[in-house]
Amino acid sequence: MLAQAPDKPETKLDENPAKSDPEQEHAIELYKQGKFVSAMPLFEKLVADRPTDAGVRESFAYCVLQYAGTLSEPELRRKARIRARKIALEAKSMGDTSQLLQVILETPEDGTEPTFSDRTEVNEVMKSAEADFSRGDLDKARQGYERAFLLDPKNYDAALFIGDVYFKQHVLGSAGEWFAQAIKINPNRETAYRYWGDALAALGKDDDARAKYIEAVVAEPYVRSSSVGLTNWLQHHKLALNTVQLKDGATVSQKEGGGTNITMNISVDSLMKKGDPATMAWIVYGGNRSLWHGDKFKKEFPNEPAYRRTLREESESLGLMVNVLKEQKDYKKTSKHLDPSFQELIKIQEAGLLEPFVLFSRVDADIAKDYAPFRDAHRENVRRYVDEFLVPKTPDGDHK
Repeated sequence: MLAQAPDKPETKLDENPAKSDPEQEHAIELYKQGKFVSAMPLFEKLVADRPTDAGVRESFAYCVLQYAGTLSEPELRRKARIRARKIALEAKSMGDTSQLLQVILETPEDGTEPTFSDRTEVNEVMKSAEADFSRGDLDKARQGYERAFLLDPKNYDAALFIGDVYFKQHVLGSAGEWFAQAIKINPNRETAYRYWGDALAALGKDDDARAKYIEAVVAEPYVRSSSVGLTNWLQHHKLALNTVQLKDGATVSQKEGGGTNITMNISVDSLMKKGDPATMAWIVYGGNRSLWHGDKFKKEFPNEPAYRRTLREESESLGLMVNVLKEQKDYKKTSKHLDPSFQELIKIQEAGLLEPFVLFSRVDADIAKDYAPFRDAHRENVRRYVDEFLVPKTPDGDHK
């Protein structure tokens, strides 16, 4: 098990080959059982026999990464992790883009291993349990994680991994209880929500699984792994996110040299259609943003050394833009002719969810800095936006 692993590993090998391949079948079976150390030499041979098979190489890389955790010498563990990453890079060069491969590639280039606790005793117990997990001894691994949890009841990874062992042993109710415990320890890490969603999905509770996958995204939306469970759920139900892509009609830039000398550009697209109600809306949007480039940012954020685009600036500017659209003459008649993205934006504004919209659909590196404080103060609004606007519901679902 890896602390950063976003999903349960799945081999990309053909599990029903046209011709019987006992070695492949045995490798897949060991892999499914979590016996990665035993599976490793089999995958190494398969790599030699099928040098152009990216799926085989990916599975081999994951086995090597798990094997690293079973080694007693730190330097040997480091070298094994480097080797696993190298094999994963080879799979990537062959066109492999799987989620699991991305996890392996997150291994530091120098092979630095994860630390589970600042307390030496707890960290060593966790590493020992990880080694048992990699060898497929799940009962012993769980006992190790439980010991670590007794030593440190605030250890998120210990609670998470106990739950994951129960998941692999198909004791799904107990798995959920431990994932809930991990969430109590840290509600702003995404993994326990996502793993709990997997357990609920395995129980056939799709609506509840959807809710947990949404919570994972709410916890850490800008972490690649947080959306893995939700992506799998959407693919399973043949659905896609309801994204709203506003095509910017106004851009604001500050001339070199700073100060309040602002250049505002209105895109040609918004001016091409005579009488387009969006034109004035974008002008107001750009005009308000230009104020933020000037003195307004300094007044609102006196402790920040330089201007940055903020959640407050963007949501305020979009709100003014929507108000301009709604205040225009014959709005009720003309609104149905607005671009669909504007129509959806108006619904979002009326629901009081402009800020979450910005944080998910208009975000950049600067705005992202405002996410954690907003989530902590308005978590329910963030969840509502993802649930009500971003993630579709199944036609026969009973979502509340």
